Amino acid sequence: CSELAFVPHAPDPRRTITMAASTDAAMCAKEGLPPAPAAAAASGGAKPDYVHMSDEEVAEAVKAGALKDHALEKALGDCERAVAVRRRLVEERVGSLDGLPYEGYCYDQINGANCEIVIGYVQIPTGLVGPLTLDNEPVYIPMATTEGCLVASTQRGAKAISEGGGAASVVVKDGITRAPAMLLPTAMAAAQLKLWVEDETNWAAIQEAFNSTTNFGKIKSVSVAVAGRNAFMRVACFSGDAMGMNMISKGCLKVMDLLYEQFPEMRLISISGNYCADKKPAAVNWIEGRGKSVVVEAVIPSAVVKKTLKTSVPALVDVAMRKNLVGSAMAGSVGGNNAHAANIVAAVFLATGQDPAQVIESSNCITLLEAIDSDGEGGPDLHISCSMPSIEVGTVGGGTSLPAQAQCLDIMGVRGASRAPKNPGDNAQKLGRMVAAAVMAGELSLLSALAANELVKAHMQHNRKPQPAASAPAAAASQPPPPPPGATP
Repeated sequence: CSELAFVPHAPDPRRTITMAASTDAAMCAKEGLPPAPAAAAASGGAKPDYVHMSDEEVAEAVKAGALKDHALEKALGDCERAVAVRRRLVEERVGSLDGLPYEGYCYDQINGANCEIVIGYVQIPTGLVGPLTLDNEPVYIPMATTEGCLVASTQRGAKAISEGGGAASVVVKDGITRAPAMLLPTAMAAAQLKLWVEDETNWAAIQEAFNSTTNFGKIKSVSVAVAGRNAFMRVACFSGDAMGMNMISKGCLKVMDLLYEQFPEMRLISISGNYCADKKPAAVNWIEGRGKSVVVEAVIPSAVVKKTLKTSVPALVDVAMRKNLVGSAMAGSVGGNNAHAANIVAAVFLATGQDPAQVIESSNCITLLEAIDSDGEGGPDLHISCSMPSIEVGTVGGGTSLPAQAQCLDIMGVRGASRAPKNPGDNAQKLGRMVAAAVMAGELSLLSALAANELVKAHMQHNRKPQPAASAPAAAASQPPPPPPGATP
């Protein structure tokens, strides 16, 4: 409507629709037929009762334009039936949807919250890694994936870590970020905004404005980057057990109101100016952190390296240095100094209802391996660490409340908001530490497979369905295969 206001003599679309509906109603009356739903509604008739229509009649109403496809759930009052009707319409265009299940899902829960124009749901196999000793506690980590060997390989790493006494972890920083983009009249004005925002005497006012919008969110820092007349204000806030994007966006809008008072000629271009940086590779996340910044480490005795990982400490250290450091440097990678952190992050995210797109920055990781002096015989022990500055997770909101995802969080002991005696945010921080520990387990196992040159052999043996061999002895066929040593890098 706002665009039409600027077009001289633009036809009124409402008048056109009314005229068309009136014509349809008149034609129906002339033929002695009941008016079509759209015509009846437009001509002042009773609102169509889609609830008591057959699925075929509802589908015809959608095809005729009387009912919008996306409004089926509201019109029918039955979300699963709405999906069934929508599938009928889609199948007319793309063919059978028999391979995509739809019955028995929690559509009432996702309607208006998680997905739109729903036609079914996708099933993803979910495996379990554990027990992995983390901070003197056995933990279990669900992983949803279709990549063969990934869960088995991560499990092997978890076994080696636990056999060595377990892993230690810490969250060194916790703050989700948002960076509104603002335009000022001049570059000097943009610079003045930066100076005002970063002036310590104005921090209390900024803090009061932001914190007034939330019970759990607390602003932690703010800084401004200037590019000509453009100013990008990167705000970081503690968001409790939520991942926090909605929380911080609301708080940033309140800070904008404060800035308008000081800089009335400022224009807010976008609440997100890509300096956050959300769902994109970005050096700012790698350097400054975003979400949970986690460090995890473990010491693996040389005997465990030989027995469980089937390699040696010197071989592991060498392949990690040449792959994770030299290879990643040659590729110009930012945050990619690891073997396959994204593999594990993605699988845990899918299992626990996190935002899959945030795997991009959440898998920022540098994996370092060093040989250290051993107290026993058999050569040096292995020290491994993973530093992950931008793991973006939450235990409330988004997909975390869906039944399967909530169950996975239950397995991990971090479902929902933290309750006393825990502090707000403890569940989300523990989830972040468990993600990092799982990544380290996956890194350890894959690097071991690479050091032993076992990766391809393992995938050919365990990630391909063998053809039945008629001559193979039954006894040999009944033998269980050994655990696969590695997953795809």
